[in-house]
Amino acid sequence: MSSQSLFPDLIDRMSRLEHFSKLSTADLAAIVDIGRVKQVAEGEWIFGEGDPCEGLYVLISGRVHLFKIGPEGQEHIMVVLKPVTMFNEVAVLDGGVNPATAIAAQESIIWRSRRDDFLGLIDTYPAVGLGMLPILARRNRELVTRFEDLSFLTVRARTAKLLLELSRFGERPIDRRSHSVSTMAARICTAPEAVSRSITFFKLNGYIESSRNRIAIQNPNRLAELAQIAEPCSVNRTQMTQKKLIYADKNR
Repeated sequence: MSSQSLFPDLIDRMSRLEHFSKLSTADLAAIVDIGRVKQVAEGEWIFGEGDPCEGLYVLISGRVHLFKIGPEGQEHIMVVLKPVTMFNEVAVLDGGVNPATAIAAQESIIWRSRRDDFLGLIDTYPAVGLGMLPILARRNRELVTRFEDLSFLTVRARTAKLLLELSRFGERPIDRRSHSVSTMAARICTAPEAVSRSITFFKLNGYIESSRNRIAIQNPNRLAELAQIAEPCSVNRTQMTQKKLIYADKNR
């Protein structure tokens, strides 16, 4: 089945990717034809961690989880992908194995290009390669922030931060059918019981309203305090100075 017959507005969708933002419609059409579109059922694995790279992917519709599997089989979600997002760039660029596992969290449509074909695209369209640089840099910053959260924030603080992210700082309720306790625990690398205890604490203190189907944020500012989220630019310099002083003191 051709890409265009399965998803007629695929070129328009692909044009939303930063990687392809400077390409013409004709160039995008040529790129779309190099790959193939596939429908993926909910729960279906797209690729596995440690497996040879089969290519580059773009999520056209649906939702995909990228996660790591621990030594005891526990899943830790690294990122939740929403349309339109390119993924598995690292394995494509360095030729190594897949660094994570990808699974469809709901019925999805993905576009895939073989590694050799995509590397050929970069030769033909250098703007594609240049367009990947700021995206990879931004993702690296996100990984650094995630490392800081896991290293320095308590489970309660990480739960508060995740609730603010899922609710857009309290602007919308969180659908618990899409974001179960188990899924939230996998996103912040902890046990579901720990997330449940945090949610119960927030509810008892009036920070949230929680039912079987939804979570509504009642006091986002208090959750932000618990998550140690500062006002943009207001205390960053002070925090950095404090970190430098602590580091210097430890190394005297």
